[in-house]
Amino acid sequence: MRKIIKNAMLINGIKRNIVIKDHKIIEITARNPVGENIISLPDGVYVSPGWIDIHTHSFPKYEPYCSYPDEIGYKTGVTTVVDAGSSGANDIDEFYRIAKKSITRVLAFLNISSVGLKISNELADLSFISFAEIEKAFAKYPNMIVGLKARMSASVIGMNGIEPLKFGKQIGRKLYKPLMVHIGSAPPKLTDILPYLEQGDIVTHCFNEKKSNHIFSEQSEINRKLIDAIHRGVYLDIGHGTSSFSYHIAKRAKEEKIPFHSISTDIYEKNQLHGPVYDMGTTLSKFLALGYSLEKIIQSVTEMPAKMINKQGIGKLEKGALADLTFFTIEKEQMILDDSFGHELTIQKRIKPCAVMIGGNYYECR
Repeated sequence: MRKIIKNAMLINGIKRNIVIKDHKIIEITARNPVGENIISLPDGVYVSPGWIDIHTHSFPKYEPYCSYPDEIGYKTGVTTVVDAGSSGANDIDEFYRIAKKSITRVLAFLNISSVGLKISNELADLSFISFAEIEKAFAKYPNMIVGLKARMSASVIGMNGIEPLKFGKQIGRKLYKPLMVHIGSAPPKLTDILPYLEQGDIVTHCFNEKKSNHIFSEQSEINRKLIDAIHRGVYLDIGHGTSSFSYHIAKRAKEEKIPFHSISTDIYEKNQLHGPVYDMGTTLSKFLALGYSLEKIIQSVTEMPAKMINKQGIGKLEKGALADLTFFTIEKEQMILDDSFGHELTIQKRIKPCAVMIGGNYYECR
């Protein structure tokens, strides 16, 4: 059965009709095709590729960094959630079972520590890093696991310095998978981490304001190493979170033309309910207020994250792509939104998802 989405306004403002069959987009056209199942959109509703949140905590087992995939996924306009290290090799089987029951597509960066976020200092004991167990997990769930995660901040690594990162890179190279690296409180410093990162690796929390460990802490050295890393093909991910996104850093980065590649929320139950994250739409609205174009913002939650996790079928609105779509409006709404450090920003417009399509199936948002 063919499904027709009529009056779909694309990000560039052009209206088209989208034809879907067998879970895929088969045509995007200005003509009026005939179909058995028609979704006619009201004026003002945008259609983009399905939003991909490349940094979430969607494994509900370990508090506080936990949530159910659908609660932070399709109900909030996100068609694909990528868990960022909540699970290690020890509990990937359990996470996979939860993922399979979810409407939202669930992918994962596997924590290099076998225990995942069962404990908060999971990299303080290097015996928890097992190449054999990680390799086994990748072999068992090749479509779900997209890379590795290492949380390189002082409270996580204990006295191990840069060693967990070295282990993570060795494993990543052997498996040909990217490593997502969490940047937090030093040690280690960002300047110590960047030289180890290679093409395809990801720095998350790139616009944090942690003392002595953000991208402007030691401006000349940081900027040189950061720009070198970007030129090597290292990606920068926002990873908003409870304590990892600063308007001050974001504004300065924009002024100095330091890019980011993906916008992610680092969402879990607590910062969804109490903020400052709330959901992807709120996070995107902040970037709209910071002066980024709608095209750049939407690309950062669709095309770019799909490229970063090497998922060819999603993140695109074109013939042959999976029918993963997000429907949203941009409402005039003045309100004050906080970043992770208590700084306020007054927004004038808010991005509000109203529905999604995942593999051709239509769901209304919360």
